[in-house]
Amino acid sequence: MALSRKQFDLLETLAGAKQALSQRDLEKLTGCSLGTVNRVMKELAELGYAEGGRITNQGLDALEPYRARRAVFVAAGFGSRLVPITFNTPKPLVRVHGVRIIDRLIDACLAAGINEIYIVRGYLSELFDQLLYKYPMIRFLENPVYNEANNISSALVARYLLSNAYVFEADLLLSNPAIIRKYHYTSDFLGIRKKRTDDWCFRVKDGIIAEQKVGGEGEDIWQMVGISYWNEADGHRLSADIPEVYASPGGKERYWEQVPLVYEKEHYAVEIRECFDEDIVEIDTFKELKAIDKTYDV
Repeated sequence: MALSRKQFDLLETLAGAKQALSQRDLEKLTGCSLGTVNRVMKELAELGYAEGGRITNQGLDALEPYRARRAVFVAAGFGSRLVPITFNTPKPLVRVHGVRIIDRLIDACLAAGINEIYIVRGYLSELFDQLLYKYPMIRFLENPVYNEANNISSALVARYLLSNAYVFEADLLLSNPAIIRKYHYTSDFLGIRKKRTDDWCFRVKDGIIAEQKVGGEGEDIWQMVGISYWNEADGHRLSADIPEVYASPGGKERYWEQVPLVYEKEHYAVEIRECFDEDIVEIDTFKELKAIDKTYDV
C-alpha cells in the first residue's frame, strides 16, 4: 500500500531516530502541526507501522519502496577550470585537506545504506582504480566519448541504472553527509534558496522545479546543487528520454539534467529539496581550491 506524504514524513523520521519520539518531538522534527501528527500517528498505529513512538518492522517494510538503492557518479570530465592540478588527476580524485573529494560523497552513500555504487569515468579513467582499495563495491562504467560530448553522454551510459537512484556530480565537496538520505518520497533535486544568483538555478513553484536556467533573482529562485534522486517511475522514463534527447540536433551538447528539467519536462514533476551553503560546495576553480585548502597556495 502506498503511503501518503504525511505518513511517509513521520515514518522516515521515526526510522532515523535512535529512541522513541513523542508527538511533540515529531511536531518539531517534521514541521507538521500537532493535530496532524496526532492524526497520522493514529493511522500508522492502526496499520501496524508505528507503536510507542517507534517504527515497527512492518513500518520499515512500508518504507522499502522509497529506499535509495544505488548511486551513480558522473565523473568522466576533464575539469578544465581546475587546471593545473587536473592535468594529472581527475577532479573527483583531488584531495582537499587530505581527503579525495569523491570519498566524502561515497562515505555518505554508504552511511545511508546505499551500497550499489557506479562511477562513470572517462578522463584518466585508470586512476579511478585506486578507489577500489577502499571501496571494493564500486563498479565502473566507461564513457568513450567524454571528450566530444557533454555530460549527457555519461547519463546515456548509465541510463538503465537511474531508478531509485541518486545521481551525483562527482566533484562536490560535502560537509554535511546527512543530506544524503536513505528514503525519498519522490524524485528531487538539491538546491540552496537564494535571493539572487549568477549560477545555474531553478525557479520553483509549489515545491516543484518549474524552470532551470542560468542566473535569476526573486523569492522562487534556488541555486542548483548537482545531486538529485530519481524514483522508480522517473528512472524508467529517463532510460528512454536520455537517448532521445542525445540523438536530437545538438543533443550531445546538453547537460544530462536538462532532459527531465527542460527538453522532456512534461514527463516529470521534480521536487526541490533544501540544503544550505555550509552543507556542500562546488570547487569551480584552482583559486577556490587554494582558498579552501592552503596547502595548494604555494
